[in-house]
Amino acid sequence: MMTDHRRVTDAGGETVVAAEPERTPARRTPVSELEMKVRETDLEPYVGLRYLSKLFRLMALILALLLLAEIVTGLSTDGRAAIPNLLAEASRLIVLAGLLWGTGDLAILLVDIGHDVRAARILLGRRAAQHPHEHPESEAPAAERPEPSSESAAR
Repeated sequence: MMTDHRRVTDAGGETVVAAEPERTPARRTPVSELEMKVRETDLEPYVGLRYLSKLFRLMALILALLLLAEIVTGLSTDGRAAIPNLLAEASRLIVLAGLLWGTGDLAILLVDIGHDVRAARILLGRRAAQHPHEHPESEAPAAERPEPSSESAAR
């Protein structure tokens, strides 16, 4: 192995000969653009889940408006006598509205998870395309595969 020598002047003005080891370039296999291309199915948006999220949030807002209307109607018709019934009904509607709003947030979370999975799939595909020797596409032919031993077949 050959080494390159380089002359360097140090702080004292003396010339020093430094040896640099020979660098071997990393082996890269050429990757075609077709292998690096992102599929259209990987870029499709999650339109349905976004609409579902908006629908659940809209339903939660409608329940909040209904709660407000029920409180106004109850207090105007029955006065203070309606407060125990309004509290029970208000707690049910608030819990249901909260569940609907949370379901809308879960739909958005599913969209984000889908984006992460797609990004991981794209990056893994690019990694596999850059290093095909690490990820063989086909298995060894059946004749070259080792036969299962009698011990593993008995299990």
